[in-house]
Amino acid sequence: MTTKIAYVLAGLLGLGMIFIGGRFILAPHTAVLGFGVNFDPQSDYSFYYTKGIRDIFSGLLICAFALRRDRISLSLVLLLGTIIPTIDLTIVLSKDYTSMSNAIPHISAIIMCVGIGLALLITKPSFNQKLKSTI
Repeated sequence: MTTKIAYVLAGLLGLGMIFIGGRFILAPHTAVLGFGVNFDPQSDYSFYYTKGIRDIFSGLLICAFALRRDRISLSLVLLLGTIIPTIDLTIVLSKDYTSMSNAIPHISAIIMCVGIGLALLITKPSFNQKLKSTI
């Protein structure tokens, strides 16, 4: 049961990442304000598009592993992927103009990635999961 919940939560996390990435590509001004850093409307949007595609790729990877029920790969991607929201958090907190409310999405992402990743990693695969992996 824990594994099923973890797969669903991971899938939702992946969809959230796809949404965030899409927002950086389609509405960079709105996305960057939600991220927690200032936005320069005169700037080149290349950075925002780069961040957007990074988030879309990460979300697709998480969704793919969750749909395949690839427990080990999904847990490793989530655990190793915590570097992204951790660095994002340090960037946001390094700015004088940000508040704790700007940090909450990043902290939430770290907690979710670690929690789901550990839950999947320490859960023993069921007989059905072992059977599927041998087929």
